[in-house]
Parts: sequence; structure tokens; C-alpha cells
Amino acid sequence: MCGIAGWVDFERGLTAERETAQAMTDTMACRGPDAEGLWIAPHVALGHRRLAVIDLQGGVQPMVVEEDRRVLAALTYSGEVYNFRELRAELSAQGHRFHTHSDTEVILHAYLQWGEDFVTRLNGMYAFAIWDVRREELLLVRDRMGVKPLYYYPTSSGVLFGSEPKAIFANPLVEPVVDDEGLRQLFSFVKTPEQAIFRGMYEVRPGQLVWVRREGMSKRRYWSLQSREHTGDTETTVRTVRELLDDIVTRQLISDVPLCTLLSGGLDSSVVTALAAKALREQDGGTVRSFAVDFVGYRDNFQPDELRGTPDAPYVVDLARHVAADHTNIVLDSNELMSPKARAAVLRARDLPNGAGDMDTSLYLLFRAIREHSTVALSGESADEVFGGYRWFHDLEAVNANTFPWLAALRRRQDPDRLFNPELMKRLDIAGYSADSYRDALAEVPHLAGETGLEKRMREVSYLHLTRFVQMLLDRKDRMSMAVGLEVRVPFCDHRLVEYVFNTPWSMKTFDGREKSLLRAATRDVLPRSVVERIKSPYPSTQDPTYEQKLREELGNVLASQDAPVLSLLDIECARGLVEEPTSSLSTQFSRMGLELILQLNRWLKEYGVCIATEG
Repeated sequence: MCGIAGWVDFERGLTAERETAQAMTDTMACRGPDAEGLWIAPHVALGHRRLAVIDLQGGVQPMVVEEDRRVLAALTYSGEVYNFRELRAELSAQGHRFHTHSDTEVILHAYLQWGEDFVTRLNGMYAFAIWDVRREELLLVRDRMGVKPLYYYPTSSGVLFGSEPKAIFANPLVEPVVDDEGLRQLFSFVKTPEQAIFRGMYEVRPGQLVWVRREGMSKRRYWSLQSREHTGDTETTVRTVRELLDDIVTRQLISDVPLCTLLSGGLDSSVVTALAAKALREQDGGTVRSFAVDFVGYRDNFQPDELRGTPDAPYVVDLARHVAADHTNIVLDSNELMSPKARAAVLRARDLPNGAGDMDTSLYLLFRAIREHSTVALSGESADEVFGGYRWFHDLEAVNANTFPWLAALRRRQDPDRLFNPELMKRLDIAGYSADSYRDALAEVPHLAGETGLEKRMREVSYLHLTRFVQMLLDRKDRMSMAVGLEVRVPFCDHRLVEYVFNTPWSMKTFDGREKSLLRAATRDVLPRSVVERIKSPYPSTQDPTYEQKLREELGNVLASQDAPVLSLLDIECARGLVEEPTSSLSTQFSRMGLELILQLNRWLKEYGVCIATEG
């Protein structure tokens, strides 16, 4: 896993811009701490920071492929292609000769052999740029589910791109400006494909190709979810899911560096850990290593709330014992979660405020601790989107709401708009923006002919989660892990599994009356009974009241200052009420998100150099 950056300019000679290209590349150092490279030609600069995972010696980038000492194409690449060995064998049979054992070189040769259609042959998570020297064209590519990020900023004579916005902002041609459209996205909890928060900047959409040529830019989707008639009874479907999972997890264990799993004691992470343990035993008798996050006193003082009915720790113990994992708990306290240095690192990694607060900080600290032992981790992320695990999938009021189901569920518990300046909120019209985004997303859903009722609606709900909601979580996972140079793989995002389960009827996905019926049935044999029967519980958040109290004190200091940049965006009286609101177990989750968002916004505006270009 790596960080990439680049610059194409058809009117400017970039050989004289090495310093700027290097500065763009340097911003990606956290994503690639092992090595760096820069390749410059007259109209292109490709930068790379490497996290060495496969072929530690041979996978140096940017990588070029030559013929008769003439460069044909150059590549800067982030990610992993899990079927690169099969592709390499196929290309070798076509006469291609390889000088490394890396998947990077396979991608280059695949492009030369099959053109842009080679992407349909890739199985993995990736974001990369190929400069075709022969045609002087740039190709930007992102994986089907958007596991790896890729941003770009069109200019009048080319494009700037990078794994993260900060790489683009290192070029003096661009400044971080957020207008009303960006604020709408920031406050709406809706991820709009291709749109970045910053003005003039875009994301390569998952499953998309972007061509940059002298005559302009063009885009094409090479993959999207399609509806197909499902064949096979429940028993066949369960067996197919298991066969896919066995193959996926085994493929994603390929690594030339230490590897582990993330374990929460929930069904998703337990499945990944159990299947990894099984595969490692069968391969060489190896033992899976696992890590979990916990908080000081969390298990003993845990209080159930609307989201979490049980603490993770007992289930983590059960699963680790069941598969004989080499397990480690990373236990955090409130001082660590409130550490200014850690919170600043999280915001720097994110590039944006979001209100996740301690859930981001604890994830960052967990990954930082894991990185001392492992370079690669397998995660259970995205199983809820694929198999229908969230509670609102099973809440008819949320399902039938004329909006994104997660907004219907969450807004019953919180109203973040009330924290901000009423005139600003009126102008932004977040509700109208969300409604427009919802209609656009719904119009994309591929239906089967004759599909009606609950089956039709649940296909829509699944599509919304797989194309909108999951993007927010994958981005979070990527940013927090790559901030410490840890590669996190997500087996449940394998497009073969996603396609298959998407087209499985909802009645079959819930055949036992529970959430994620297919996943539970397909993996029951490798899990302890306690995990199989556990009700869905989200990623944990500290319940230590002193943590929230420290947030309130910090917000009080912001409100008392005269020059805090966030003040112009706030409803000051409402924000003061948030400071004075009594702490309770129910407010801890939802009022705290408002506290976190305001504090992150203030730091972001002050330290990130963001210009808010409002229309009012």
C-alpha cells in the first residue's frame, strides 16, 4: 500500500518543476514510509511513496516498462491486486517478460497487452495513474468499491492528482477553498460520488476510469452494480457465500511482511479472523495474530444504549480462544483519546472535520499500536453493507422513509443543524440537498423486471449503502490506517461477493429472522456459539464521562475566545447550551458528536488554511 501524487501539464515543461512535484510526493510520506520515487518527463511528473508489502526489493516505483530502451508507459500505484499471479502467468504466455515479482509490474504489462479494458481483469483494491508515453495520455483508475482513494484537480492545461487532497494542495496552483456546495456535503452525512468537499477538486468514482488528454478529459465506468436473477436455493446460496469467502480470505493473506486481523468480537471481524486462522493452519500450520481496541474500565462499567447492547471484550476472548489466535488488546484511556497530538494527527489524516471524534482517534491509536507488530491487517469492514447488518435495515420506518435510511435513523436521535448559524443553514438547505442526492442515487438503482414491494425496496436500500454509505467508512479506515503506514484489507469488498449477495433476495438474506443470515449460516462452523448469537454492535466509543467533560471545557474556551474562526458558523447560544447540557449516557453518543464537530471545524479552519467562500 502506498501514496501517489502527480501532475500533468500539456503547456508547461515539468522537468523544471521537480521541487514542487517532490513537495506533492512528500505529503504522502505517512502512506509510504519505506521508500520514495519521482519520475519526470516533459509534460508529466509522477510521485510515489512506498509501503513495501509484496516483493520488497523489486517493487520500486514509479515503475516504467521499456522496449528497445524506449519507455512505453510509467505507473505510480497504490494498492494490491490479489490475482496478480494468475495475470502474470497469462501475460507470460503472451510473451511478456518480467523483471520483478511485484503486482505493480503486472499492471503495467496488462495495460500494454489489453489496453484500458485490462482493469476488468483485476481483483483487488487499488488506485493508480498510468502515463502512456506513446500517446502522452494519463489514465487514472480506482477499484470497484472505492477502497483506495484517488483525488484529482483539473487545470486549464492538465491535471493534478493524489491519494489525498493534501498532495494536491502542496502545489501552489491550488488553495483549499470550500464553498456552499462543499459545506452542504460536509454537514449532510451524504457521500456524493465524484464530489470532493474542496472547490474544483473531484474523486475518481469507484469503478471509474478518467482519461486526461491534450484535447480534454473523459470518464468511463468500467464497473457498477447490475441486477441479475438469483438462481439457487438457500442451501446453495449459503455454500456459495462460504466458497467465495474462503477464496477471498486466502488470497488476501498474501504478504511478504507480518500480517494480522482486526477483531471486535462481532460477526464480521470474527469471520475474517476465523477464516484467516483456518487458512494459515492449512497452509503452513501458522497462527493468526489479532488485535482489538478497548477502553480503561469499559467492560466493568459498560452501560447499554440505543446502539450498543454489549461490550466487545467477552466476545473477543471467546473468538480468540476458539481459533487459538495470538491476540493483543490495545487498551486506551481518556487522556490518550484527548491527546492534542493524536487529535491533530487524525484531522491531518482526514483532511476534513467530521464529528467522529474518539471513534477516529481510537482507531488511529489502535492502528499505530498494531503497526509496531504488523504491516498488513484484515478487517471486517463493509459486511453490514453487503449482507444488511445495520439496525435500520430492519427498521421499517427508516427503510420506508423518503431519504437515505441512515439519515432517517440517526436524525431521530440528533439534529446537528441546530448548532450552526440559522441564516447559514437556511442558505445551505441541507434537507433539500440531501433530498436531491437521494433522488439521484435512487435513479441509479438497477431493478429487475417485475420486482415490487419489499424486495424492490431492499434492493434500493442495499444499493444506497454499497454506493454511498460504505464510502464514508472505507475512507475513514483508509485514512486512519495509512496515517501510520498500515495496510488494511477488506475481504467483504471483493466485487465477486458484493455482486453475488446484492442479487440475493432479501428474504434469503434474512431467512433465519436475523440480520446477516447468509453470513452467519455460511461461517457458523468456524465460530463460537456466543459470537454466532451476538446482536450487531457498532465500533465502540468510550463511555468515560470525563472524556465528554473535557470536550465541553474545550468548547467553552473556544466560545470565550474572540478570534476562533468557527464562531462565524455557529449558533452561539445553542453551542453554549451544548457546553452546559448535563452529561448522560444517552447524550454521550449524540450530543458529543456536535461537540466533536465544532472543535474539529475550529482546528481545521485555523490550522489547515481553509478559506470558506460563502455566497451570502
